[in-house]
Amino acid sequence: MLNARTLRSWEPDIVPGLLQTADYAARVFDGLAELRGVTRDTDDAVRARSARQGWLHLPGKELHQLVGEGALYARLGPREVMAAQLGRVLELSDLDTVLLGVVPFAAELELLIGNAFTMVDERLVVVEDWHAEHWLDDADAVALHRKVWDAHARSAVYGDDARQIIERARRSLAD
Repeated sequence: MLNARTLRSWEPDIVPGLLQTADYAARVFDGLAELRGVTRDTDDAVRARSARQGWLHLPGKELHQLVGEGALYARLGPREVMAAQLGRVLELSDLDTVLLGVVPFAAELELLIGNAFTMVDERLVVVEDWHAEHWLDDADAVALHRKVWDAHARSAVYGDDARQIIERARRSLAD
């Protein structure tokens, strides 16, 4: 995926990997390792995820990221981890390479929320489930996922409206 020019990603439940802090990512990887009963290689996984985030700073790259508002409230760590994570989302939303949309709780949806996925250059869709990562490269699957992404994008808010939702989620951590 690092060779991709454009990623379109929909993540309804957690902060997306390309926007995660190291502490938040460690929580994600630790939880999955425990669920699957596998050896934890959290440090290596976090380092690899952090290295992939360099993609966001390369010229000519575009991340079109949609996040469900619930992902901003999903507490995968103590308040300090979550506050830093939401601060990181705000910081990255200012990059020229990132277009961040938040689908608010109150948004009128065209489709059910469905599962998370990432489209790579309109040629590949990557879907992760509890067991594995699935790569879908047939034209029909890519076209269908693009329709889903577009429907969620129409329900999203962007710019200052998105930042206000993120700030509200961050303020809620003080309550």
